Amino acid sequence: MTLEANGKTKTEKYRRILEAAIKVFAEQGFFHSTISQVAKEAGVADGTIYLYFKNKDDILIQFYNYKTRNIFNRFRETVKEAENPSEKFRNLIRCHLREFQRDHNMAVVYMAEARKGRHLDKFVDELTKMYLNMVGEVVEQGQAEGTFRKNLYLSLVKRYVLGAVEAVISTWVYAGGKYDLESMADPLVDLFLRGIGSDDVAAG
Repeated sequence: MTLEANGKTKTEKYRRILEAAIKVFAEQGFFHSTISQVAKEAGVADGTIYLYFKNKDDILIQFYNYKTRNIFNRFRETVKEAENPSEKFRNLIRCHLREFQRDHNMAVVYMAEARKGRHLDKFVDELTKMYLNMVGEVVEQGQAEGTFRKNLYLSLVKRYVLGAVEAVISTWVYAGGKYDLESMADPLVDLFLRGIGSDDVAAG
């Protein structure tokens, strides 16, 4: 049976190439990586790569498209598991950090390449929009239930949350992933929910 006719085999090989490519991109840098290196890491011939991808840029684009869907689905599932807005918020942040810790190579490539263009803008923008909308839904529910303050600028809150989470991930990446990224979730959520002022300051 040919590769093209065997959907299961094609899917497995396709994913293997994607994962191999991201490992190579993370270790070598996207610019310095070659199709031959990706093929060697995946255990396939150079020509096999072109059965699935047009070029190196296309590998990166398809990887982000694939990851965007999977990660967002996990975000949505973990938020639904919680019973109240505070726990939904905590679950989302914890899942976000967990997913990037789970795939260190993805985290490295994302921080290095996602903001550089390479035709990734639409995928990065799409994931960002979905994430911000999810944060907004949780915050609005919390406002409606009296858990979160009503006098919040929602657009500011959403950007604040995303920016802080990405900064925590970036710090972890540049530290070589030497500590437990997910362990930063609770302190980060506590900072979001309580702020940095004391009760006296908040009251004043």
